[in-house]
Amino acid sequence: MITSTAVVTTGANAELSAQAAPIGWASQNGGTQGGGGATPITVTSASALSSAISGTSAAVVRVSGTISCSGMLKVGSNKSILGNAGATIDGCGLTLSGSKNVVIRNLSFRDWDDDAINIEKASTNVVVDHNTFTNGYDGAVDIKRASDYITVSWNRVHGHGKSMLLGHSDDNGSQDTGKLRVTYHHNYFDGSGTRHPRVRFANPVHVFNNYYRDNEYGVASTCNAGVLVENNHFDNVDEPTLVGYAGSPAGTLVQRGNLFTGSGSPEASGSVAKIPYSYSLEPASAVKGSVTAGAGAGKILP
Repeated sequence: MITSTAVVTTGANAELSAQAAPIGWASQNGGTQGGGGATPITVTSASALSSAISGTSAAVVRVSGTISCSGMLKVGSNKSILGNAGATIDGCGLTLSGSKNVVIRNLSFRDWDDDAINIEKASTNVVVDHNTFTNGYDGAVDIKRASDYITVSWNRVHGHGKSMLLGHSDDNGSQDTGKLRVTYHHNYFDGSGTRHPRVRFANPVHVFNNYYRDNEYGVASTCNAGVLVENNHFDNVDEPTLVGYAGSPAGTLVQRGNLFTGSGSPEASGSVAKIPYSYSLEPASAVKGSVTAGAGAGKILP
């Protein structure tokens, strides 16, 4: 029986609970606090943001207004990057390379020229929460190269094709096997095309209580990955779940408790490793309402 120490709520309570300890893989391995109690600093330019998020000292960085930039800004360890109301990253993205203990929350990303958020090279304990992504070049949130213990929650992707890649290559199994453990919950894949997520090697990956609307496909498990897909709502999704994809060999996928509205038939095969943390499931019938009301930037207290 599934139990929980962090009950998912809706409305105003969701806004408050979103700032508490993460649910899912980011709660493991010592947990994820970001900059913790460091005194917040506010930045309004790309140069100030880049400086504030560098290094390994604990920092709470508040983004104010629209920051225009290009390329990728490197995020060091022990950082909370938090958007004030209306905060926008325009033209660039954030990259974590071997970084640990990072929270990215309440930001709108648009028109990025590489990835919006790139997590790689054994980055661990990362939370990507309550952000909005639209009209970028490549991935909204890409996780690869042995990164681990990550939660991606309450985000909205719209007006964009490639959403969330987990594992970048069929040839990277020696590095990725046993890593790339990620929880995706309460995300709103709002007319986005593919990769929600597309998974290689990781087991178990946990995908629960997300709302999918008008997508080409939902979740793809490939390259011996193991993905648990439960209590999501797939609304007009051509291929809700896939076992193997685009020439990549099959993984395993367990789907249960999901709601399929005007969607194709889900694929499932095999078993998945046990989820090690406590969590609470909403019924799939409630997911559309809670996720459309609560996902994305601006849906939590600044």
